[in-house]
Amino acid sequence: MKVAVCDYRAGNIRSVEIALRRLGAELVDDIQGADLAVLPGVGAARSAMGELQRQGLDEALRGRVRDGRPVLGICLGLQLAVEWSEEDGGVDGLGLLPGKALRLREGRVPRIGWAEVDGTAYYFAHSYAVETPAATAWSDGIVAEARSGAFLGVQFHPEKSGAAGARYLDRVLTQVRERSLSRA
Repeated sequence: MKVAVCDYRAGNIRSVEIALRRLGAELVDDIQGADLAVLPGVGAARSAMGELQRQGLDEALRGRVRDGRPVLGICLGLQLAVEWSEEDGGVDGLGLLPGKALRLREGRVPRIGWAEVDGTAYYFAHSYAVETPAATAWSDGIVAEARSGAFLGVQFHPEKSGAAGARYLDRVLTQVRERSLSRA
């Protein structure tokens, strides 16, 4: 399976690439031709969106989702997928998912560490979280996963979540593979 990891000059791209390679993914640079595009996490919204726009990756990702081609957003990747983020004084997002990203107002900020999602512990590191009607899983009242059309986003870092994260990524790759076979 061909997977393209969007390099917007921030984020933990290498960790994501290593985790995907371990699961047998072939990493490619072609966002349009890949079976799955991944928008990884870590960074600031304004600089990340600026780099996505500069490289034309914003439109490439919108086109993929519009065409029903899978995109996985991780942490900041989920936050960039919504329509707007309050980070950096307000930043328009990709609009792949309805909603907005807001600064955490309760508990420790940043929220760093292990937390459960549907009975499984994953690693989180974030100061912002999305509010979206497309949420499919929560962790301590915070959206942990959201899906809309071909977009899937997670607030946690599967690439940093050990065996549980590897199982999660493997399920995503399996779903993409099965979806590709059913469309063929």
